Amino acid sequence: MLKIGILALQGAVREHAVSVKRCGAEAVLVKSAEDLGQLDGLILPGGESTTMRRLIDTYNMLKPLKQFAMHDKPVFGTCAGLILLARTISGSDTSHLGIMDVVVERNSYGRQVNSFEASLNIKDIGRSFPGVFIRAPHISEVSEGVEVLCEHEGRIVMARQNLLLACAFHPELTPDQRVMAYFVKMVREAAATGAKIPK
Repeated sequence: MLKIGILALQGAVREHAVSVKRCGAEAVLVKSAEDLGQLDGLILPGGESTTMRRLIDTYNMLKPLKQFAMHDKPVFGTCAGLILLARTISGSDTSHLGIMDVVVERNSYGRQVNSFEASLNIKDIGRSFPGVFIRAPHISEVSEGVEVLCEHEGRIVMARQNLLLACAFHPELTPDQRVMAYFVKMVREAAATGAKIPK
């Protein structure tokens, strides 16, 4: 069975684990760099990106996370996970993992009180996906090689770059498993072919 890790330092960990299991993979809670060695793929969940980065640094996981992503293992960032993946964060001189060639805008839909749900049409996944947006970011720019999978009201809210997948919404907070099933399929295909992200 595929083993998909969820970075379990802060954020919507349990909900992602449930979704992974529903899609036929084993969910592994990742709390240290040592936990990465057994995984076929990894999810960076929604939460608070600054807090997550502080905990990543506390547990010396920044370099191991980068190394995991830059080899043959798919990584999926949701909401704050998108911010962690982004090469550039608008208004900031620094990034976190900085491995996905996108520019991200934080809190672009307002505060938590402004949370909403929208029906999304996602390339290669399907129509009318219930996107849950909570203090959501969005992708303002993509580089060549990044495929835009979904936009909402003119803002990019989901994209893929080789084995990196990211979205601004919370697919784990809906019973619709299509987005998670798409990532599990990415992990399965990568495990079968040994595909690697180009350096």
